[in-house]
Amino acid sequence: MIQISKIIPQGAGLAPVLIKRASTIELDWDTRQKSRFEGVDSLGRQLGVFLPRGTLVRGGDVLVAEDGSMVNVIAAPQTVLRIAACKTHGSAFDLTRAAYHLGNRHVPIELKPDHLKIEPDHVLADLLKSMHLIVNEVSEAFEPEGGAYSAGGHSHAEAKTKTVIPIAARPQAQPHVHGPDCNHGHHH
Repeated sequence: MIQISKIIPQGAGLAPVLIKRASTIELDWDTRQKSRFEGVDSLGRQLGVFLPRGTLVRGGDVLVAEDGSMVNVIAAPQTVLRIAACKTHGSAFDLTRAAYHLGNRHVPIELKPDHLKIEPDHVLADLLKSMHLIVNEVSEAFEPEGGAYSAGGHSHAEAKTKTVIPIAARPQAQPHVHGPDCNHGHHH
């Protein structure tokens, strides 16, 4: 088994010809959100992937094996729900509303200008249909948003150099006192 412990997000800095020559591996979203997994590349090689915990693997990323060979990651088609606004009775704003409701439920979601994609869930499908959206089950690659707090494979090295100030030593906000000159629209 060939071990892989390095990832180059989107093949950044690599010549396109190197990426083109690399073997490929197709992985679904369930596998690509794990930092440790096994797979077989297009050359038939058994791969053991051991990336830093929290690393997400995206379609287009390049994995570097211990022998220096590279493996280009392809987001494999998988069953997803494709959500679109009804062109007759709705608007693109309906997709914004849907994204808001799905986000409140912490659902992994892929955002596109004219549609959304989520993993299959019949309860959510019914909710979205009740919002007059068109929901179809399709087989497509799934690349959900990383979110503000997700570990998308980026480095936290800069965080290690920040100075941590104990809470007791932090400047405290002055209390807001309501007096006769307080003029910011209170209705008591």
